[in-house]
Amino acid sequence: MLKKKFLFIVALLVAFVLFFYIQNNSITTTHTTITSTNIPVNFDQYKIVHLSDLHNKNFGNNQRILVRKVSKLRPDVIVFTGDLIDSKRKGEEASLILMRELVQIAPVYYVSGNHEWWAGTFSSLESLLHDIGVQVMRNTNEVLTKGNDKIHIIGIDDPAHSNERGIEQDTTKEDIVKSIKGMEEGNFAMLLSHRPDMLSLYAEYEFDMVFSGHAHGGQFRLPFIGGLIAPNQGFLPNYTAGKHLLGQTTMVVSRGLGNSIIPLRVFNRPEIVAVTLESADSN
Repeated sequence: MLKKKFLFIVALLVAFVLFFYIQNNSITTTHTTITSTNIPVNFDQYKIVHLSDLHNKNFGNNQRILVRKVSKLRPDVIVFTGDLIDSKRKGEEASLILMRELVQIAPVYYVSGNHEWWAGTFSSLESLLHDIGVQVMRNTNEVLTKGNDKIHIIGIDDPAHSNERGIEQDTTKEDIVKSIKGMEEGNFAMLLSHRPDMLSLYAEYEFDMVFSGHAHGGQFRLPFIGGLIAPNQGFLPNYTAGKHLLGQTTMVVSRGLGNSIIPLRVFNRPEIVAVTLESADSN
């Protein structure tokens, strides 16, 4: 009887270890489609891979597991919405390896998260990313072209770049104003911003689409409830994953890849988000 109890306990422990390993290391891909009359015909079926919140995590030797999954999606562009590194972990090699591999697949556009600024090493990281070929967007906008059509991609710094606390909304608003300076009106516009809790501000500027991360999927996810806790949103947060619509703005939130302060994910596997643009005019 004692032996059976011991074997049961061992089996239970093995099951728990396996469960948590899968939850924190087995990458899932979420596919979503954005349909709009503002998407030009030449950008119909344009593929975007959205990654976020790596926090220096490794997915196999030279990030091969993650890179292989991204490559199979054949993206036209890859966007990364912050927390590439973690302020509490030394070293950037895992993150830089990933970026070196990703730029071989498609153009990579990146914006900072709070951890890049908390680490105090963003200047050197930015320089390394530029050398790799990553488009580091700091309150700027770029034009993506396909045939005779074009769309805009806009990227803003995380408000943690300001040393003043409690003014994240004001800082973000100022950065948005800088980022859209000189941009043509009327074209489909995609914003890269780390923080999803500011959807109402993004909608105020009528961005067609926003990519965000930061919430880590709410860390622990429960059926019919969703994420349980997220930074800047507290308990039972509204914006932790998936699509959210406000006015004409659709925000896509990544559950992220790595962990930080809370070291475990539950029912919330690391995520690649694959977005396909669909021109309503092509239907």
